[in-house]
Amino acid sequence: MKMRSVTPMRIAKIGYIIMSILFCVAGILFIVRPEMSTKIMGICIGVAMILFGVVKLVGYFSKDLFRLAFQFDLEFGILMAVLGIIVLLDAENLMAFISVALGISILLDGLFKIRIAMDAKQFGIGSWWLILALAIVTGAVGAVLVFDSVFGAKVLSVLLGISFLSEGILNLCTVISTVLIVKNQLPDVIIEAEGFETTEQDE
Repeated sequence: MKMRSVTPMRIAKIGYIIMSILFCVAGILFIVRPEMSTKIMGICIGVAMILFGVVKLVGYFSKDLFRLAFQFDLEFGILMAVLGIIVLLDAENLMAFISVALGISILLDGLFKIRIAMDAKQFGIGSWWLILALAIVTGAVGAVLVFDSVFGAKVLSVLLGISFLSEGILNLCTVISTVLIVKNQLPDVIIEAEGFETTEQDE
Protein backbone atom coordinates (compact mmCIF):
# COMPACT_ATOMS: atom_id res chain seq x y z
CA MET A 1 0.00 0.00 0.00
CA LYS A 2 1.41 3.37 -1.02
CA MET A 3 1.71 5.78 1.88
CA ARG A 4 1.20 9.53 1.64
CA SER A 5 4.32 11.61 1.05
CA VAL A 6 5.32 13.64 4.10
CA THR A 7 7.32 16.13 2.00
CA PRO A 8 4.52 18.77 1.78
CA MET A 9 3.94 18.50 5.53
CA ARG A 10 7.65 18.86 6.26
CA ILE A 11 7.93 21.86 3.91
CA ALA A 12 4.90 23.49 5.55
CA LYS A 13 6.16 22.88 9.08
CA ILE A 14 9.68 24.11 8.36
CA GLY A 15 8.29 27.08 6.42
CA TYR A 16 6.01 27.97 9.35
CA ILE A 17 8.91 27.78 11.78
CA ILE A 18 11.18 29.91 9.59
CA MET A 19 8.50 32.54 8.96
CA SER A 20 7.60 32.63 12.65
CA ILE A 21 11.23 33.27 13.56
CA LEU A 22 11.47 35.97 10.88
CA PHE A 23 8.32 37.59 12.28
CA CYS A 24 9.95 37.63 15.72
CA VAL A 25 13.17 39.13 14.33
CA ALA A 26 11.21 41.78 12.41
CA GLY A 27 9.18 42.55 15.51
CA ILE A 28 12.28 43.08 17.61
CA LEU A 29 13.78 45.25 14.87
CA PHE A 30 10.69 47.47 14.71
CA ILE A 31 10.71 47.83 18.50
CA VAL A 32 14.39 48.78 18.85
CA ARG A 33 14.45 50.91 15.67
CA PRO A 34 11.17 52.86 15.73
CA GLU A 35 12.73 55.61 13.60
CA MET A 36 12.95 53.27 10.60
CA SER A 37 11.56 54.76 7.39
CA THR A 38 7.95 53.98 6.57
CA LYS A 39 8.94 52.75 3.11
CA ILE A 40 11.30 50.09 4.49
CA MET A 41 8.73 49.07 7.09
CA GLY A 42 6.03 48.79 4.43
CA ILE A 43 8.21 46.68 2.14
CA CYS A 44 9.19 44.35 5.00
CA ILE A 45 5.57 43.92 6.04
CA GLY A 46 4.36 43.37 2.46
CA VAL A 47 6.99 40.74 1.70
CA ALA A 48 6.40 39.00 5.03
CA MET A 49 2.64 38.83 4.45
CA ILE A 50 3.06 37.39 0.94
CA LEU A 51 5.58 34.75 2.05
CA PHE A 52 3.53 33.76 5.08
CA GLY A 53 0.41 33.59 2.92
CA VAL A 54 2.16 31.15 0.58
CA VAL A 55 3.41 29.07 3.53
CA LYS A 56 -0.12 28.93 4.94
CA LEU A 57 -1.47 27.66 1.60
CA VAL A 58 1.21 24.96 1.48
CA GLY A 59 0.26 24.02 5.03
CA TYR A 60 -3.43 23.76 4.20
CA PHE A 61 -2.83 21.38 1.29
CA SER A 62 -0.22 19.30 3.15
CA LYS A 63 -2.94 17.39 5.05
CA ASP A 64 -1.03 16.81 8.29
CA LEU A 65 -2.24 14.21 10.76
CA PHE A 66 -4.21 16.31 13.28
CA ARG A 67 -5.38 18.98 10.78
CA LEU A 68 -5.24 21.63 13.52
CA ALA A 69 -2.61 24.28 12.74
CA PHE A 70 -3.49 24.61 9.05
CA GLN A 71 -7.27 24.11 9.10
CA PHE A 72 -8.12 27.79 8.42
CA ASP A 73 -5.12 28.55 6.21
CA LEU A 74 -6.77 28.36 2.78
CA GLU A 75 -8.78 31.56 3.21
CA PHE A 76 -6.29 33.18 5.56
CA GLY A 77 -3.32 32.42 3.31
CA ILE A 78 -5.04 33.97 0.29
CA LEU A 79 -6.02 37.03 2.37
CA MET A 80 -2.48 37.60 3.62
CA ALA A 81 -0.94 37.20 0.16
CA VAL A 82 -3.42 39.65 -1.41
CA LEU A 83 -2.92 42.21 1.36
CA GLY A 84 0.85 41.83 1.01
CA ILE A 85 0.67 42.56 -2.72
CA ILE A 86 -1.48 45.65 -2.09
CA VAL A 87 1.02 46.89 0.49
CA LEU A 88 3.97 46.47 -1.90
CA LEU A 89 2.23 48.52 -4.59
CA ASP A 90 2.69 51.69 -2.52
CA ALA A 91 4.54 50.78 0.66
CA GLU A 92 5.59 54.34 1.52
CA ASN A 93 2.13 55.92 1.41
CA LEU A 94 0.00 53.11 2.76
CA MET A 95 1.05 52.98 6.42
CA ALA A 96 -2.48 53.70 7.63
CA PHE A 97 -3.80 50.86 5.46
CA ILE A 98 -0.89 48.62 6.46
CA SER A 99 -1.50 48.97 10.18
CA VAL A 100 -5.25 48.39 9.84
CA ALA A 101 -4.81 45.45 7.44
CA LEU A 102 -2.12 43.86 9.58
CA GLY A 103 -4.13 44.50 12.73
CA ILE A 104 -7.22 42.81 11.29
CA SER A 105 -5.12 39.88 10.02
CA ILE A 106 -3.48 39.38 13.41
CA LEU A 107 -6.81 39.75 15.23
CA LEU A 108 -8.40 37.12 12.99
CA ASP A 109 -5.43 34.81 13.38
CA GLY A 110 -5.69 35.16 17.15
CA LEU A 111 -9.38 34.22 17.00
CA PHE A 112 -8.66 31.24 14.75
CA LYS A 113 -5.89 30.10 17.09
CA ILE A 114 -8.34 30.20 20.02
CA ARG A 115 -10.45 27.66 18.12
CA ILE A 116 -7.31 25.62 17.37
CA ALA A 117 -6.41 25.65 21.08
CA MET A 118 -9.86 24.30 21.96
CA ASP A 119 -9.52 21.57 19.33
CA ALA A 120 -6.01 20.78 20.61
CA LYS A 121 -7.47 20.28 24.08
CA GLN A 122 -9.89 17.71 22.65
CA PHE A 123 -6.94 15.92 21.03
CA GLY A 124 -5.20 15.77 24.40
CA ILE A 125 -2.34 18.10 23.43
CA GLY A 126 -0.88 19.33 26.71
CA SER A 127 0.22 22.76 25.50
CA TRP A 128 -3.29 23.80 24.36
CA TRP A 129 -3.48 26.33 27.19
CA LEU A 130 -0.29 28.05 26.00
CA ILE A 131 -1.70 28.38 22.49
CA LEU A 132 -4.91 29.79 23.99
CA ALA A 133 -3.06 32.36 26.13
CA LEU A 134 -0.84 33.47 23.25
CA ALA A 135 -3.84 33.67 20.92
CA ILE A 136 -5.71 35.96 23.32
CA VAL A 137 -2.69 38.24 23.74
CA THR A 138 -2.00 38.31 19.99
CA GLY A 139 -5.64 39.04 19.15
CA ALA A 140 -5.67 41.90 21.65
CA VAL A 141 -2.51 43.39 20.14
CA GLY A 142 -4.04 43.12 16.68
CA ALA A 143 -7.18 44.91 17.88
CA VAL A 144 -5.09 47.76 19.29
CA LEU A 145 -3.17 48.04 16.01
CA VAL A 146 -6.42 48.54 14.08
CA PHE A 147 -6.93 51.84 15.90
CA ASP A 148 -3.42 53.15 15.16
CA SER A 149 -4.59 56.62 14.12
CA VAL A 150 -4.32 57.87 17.70
CA PHE A 151 -0.61 57.03 17.86
CA GLY A 152 2.48 58.73 16.48
CA ALA A 153 4.87 57.16 13.97
CA LYS A 154 7.33 55.85 16.59
CA VAL A 155 4.60 54.38 18.76
CA LEU A 156 3.10 52.78 15.66
CA SER A 157 6.45 51.19 14.85
CA VAL A 158 6.66 49.73 18.35
CA LEU A 159 3.08 48.43 18.08
CA LEU A 160 3.90 46.84 14.73
CA GLY A 161 6.93 45.24 16.35
CA ILE A 162 4.90 43.87 19.24
CA SER A 163 2.32 42.56 16.75
CA PHE A 164 4.95 40.79 14.65
CA LEU A 165 6.65 39.38 17.74
CA SER A 166 3.44 38.05 19.30
CA GLU A 167 2.26 36.62 15.95
CA GLY A 168 5.61 34.90 15.45
CA ILE A 169 5.63 33.36 18.92
CA LEU A 170 1.99 32.25 18.56
CA ASN A 171 2.55 30.53 15.22
CA LEU A 172 5.80 28.96 16.38
CA CYS A 173 4.12 27.49 19.44
CA THR A 174 1.12 26.30 17.41
CA VAL A 175 3.07 24.56 14.65
CA ILE A 176 5.51 22.86 17.04
CA SER A 177 2.71 21.66 19.33
CA THR A 178 0.07 20.53 16.84
CA VAL A 179 1.77 19.50 13.58
CA LEU A 180 2.71 15.85 13.84
CA ILE A 181 4.46 14.26 10.84
CA VAL A 182 3.91 10.52 10.59
CA LYS A 183 5.95 8.75 7.91
CA ASN A 184 3.46 5.92 7.37
CA GLN A 185 0.31 8.04 7.15
CA LEU A 186 -2.43 6.57 4.96
CA PRO A 187 -4.02 8.58 2.13
CA ASP A 188 -7.32 10.28 2.97
CA VAL A 189 -9.29 8.07 0.56
CA ILE A 190 -8.27 4.92 2.43
CA ILE A 191 -8.89 6.49 5.85
CA GLU A 192 -12.35 7.67 4.80
CA ALA A 193 -13.19 4.27 3.29
CA GLU A 194 -12.11 2.46 6.46
CA GLY A 195 -14.14 4.89 8.56
CA PHE A 196 -17.19 4.26 6.37
CA GLU A 197 -16.82 0.50 6.70
CA THR A 198 -16.48 0.77 10.47
CA THR A 199 -19.62 2.88 10.63
CA GLU A 200 -21.60 0.37 8.61
CA GLN A 201 -20.39 -2.49 10.77
CA ASP A 202 -21.39 -0.61 13.91
CA GLU A 203 -24.89 -0.29 12.53
